[in-house]
Amino acid sequence: MTTPQGPTPTTEPGPTAVGAAQADPADQLARLGRSWTWIMGAAIVTLVPGVIALVWPDVTLHVLAVLIGLYLLVIGGFRFVSVFAQKEQGERLPGLLIAVLFVLGGVLCLRNPLQTIAALSLIVGGVWLVSGILTLYTAVASRYMPHRGVVMGVAALGIAAGIVVLALPTESAQVLTRLLGLWLVLLGLAEAAVALAWRSALRRAGMTGQNPSGATADPAG
Repeated sequence: MTTPQGPTPTTEPGPTAVGAAQADPADQLARLGRSWTWIMGAAIVTLVPGVIALVWPDVTLHVLAVLIGLYLLVIGGFRFVSVFAQKEQGERLPGLLIAVLFVLGGVLCLRNPLQTIAALSLIVGGVWLVSGILTLYTAVASRYMPHRGVVMGVAALGIAAGIVVLALPTESAQVLTRLLGLWLVLLGLAEAAVALAWRSALRRAGMTGQNPSGATADPAG
């Protein structure tokens, strides 16, 4: 899941520096990844296929594989952008691995959408389990993450989802659809809670003149 970070405090930049920062793609991605609306977007992308799966439990395995594959690819894109929001280079590796993992899982689902129920369960469960572990590591290791407990809770939920999907035997596409739909809704709601918590942190930072990591806010915005 997305792990937001506060903007790095800097001294007052000159006009040339501001223009260069605005033109830097990495800086633009970092600003986008630190936005609470970006995190909420990832939550919505997770919720939508979950709701579809729950209200349409009779979906075929082919359609389910395509739906899950597209979800994994889009979330991989969200995760990739969120990597640039990390303050330190060493904190970006887990996020990058999560992004690659989601994209790889999405490609595997779409490459052979007529695969078996067991194969689809293995792909989705493995992605959730590994990404949950990496997110938990990031939450524990990061020095600047606000609402660390919320992020750790979402990471634990992802780990639980992966374990359940991998361990619980499913005998039909309908059972798998309901199971994946339930976990997608739970994960989407949890990410929405992270987005709202991050918005609260940003608002408090604006009121106190400090960024969410506790450092003085950048006067350039």
